[in-house]
Amino acid sequence: MARAAKASPAPQGKAAPVAASKAKASTPAKPAKAAAAAPTPAPAKTAKSKAPPPPPPPIKPATVTVKHLAANLADSQGLSRRDAESFAIELVADLVDQMKAGAKIRIAGLGILEIKNKPARMGRNPATGAPVQVAASRKVAFRVAKDLKEAI
Repeated sequence: MARAAKASPAPQGKAAPVAASKAKASTPAKPAKAAAAAPTPAPAKTAKSKAPPPPPPPIKPATVTVKHLAANLADSQGLSRRDAESFAIELVADLVDQMKAGAKIRIAGLGILEIKNKPARMGRNPATGAPVQVAASRKVAFRVAKDLKEAI
């Protein structure tokens, strides 16, 4: 005797899938989503299981220009901004002239600026490996003061 398939009443608003139920009758039913949502046991905590927090993103430092320095100087010394800016520009121009003449400039708390003479030397072309003559040059060198190193 064959059993007649009895259609179960469908909830309101939904049609009963009769053809689909007949096709799936021979295959085993899959477990419901509730089984997948079953809580899994938490792994045992160890001292090293917690990773350290990621480092904060680097902060881009602001660039301070001669105009910024002049504005700070004007505010702190009670000068007009125009006078302070012309003073700062003249100071930089004088420092450049002194460096061109070969003088060593020592600024207390900041460091020492000086010109270093680099002699001519033989170098190599990295693409071909051929020897190349590198010309003599003058370079600006800056040594940081001990006070500034310790402050940073």
